[in-house]
Amino acid sequence: MQYSSELIRTMRQALETVMASVPAHQSVFGLKAAVAECILKAAAHGQTSYDGLVASASDQIQTMISMLS
Repeated sequence: MQYSSELIRTMRQALETVMASVPAHQSVFGLKAAVAECILKAAAHGQTSYDGLVASASDQIQTMISMLS
């Protein structure tokens, strides 16, 4: 799937926002990749707004941390 450069910037910004909200003691190995994958999946399903991408990843962050811990 190809994404516009604008959407790629939006996805990167969403990734950085979500990662900045994770406390250091919860930032487990592989978390950033898992969050990026979540954002990519949301975009593939039509979610293209910054707020929507952040919400999609934020809603699943604790599950991802649990799976990776």
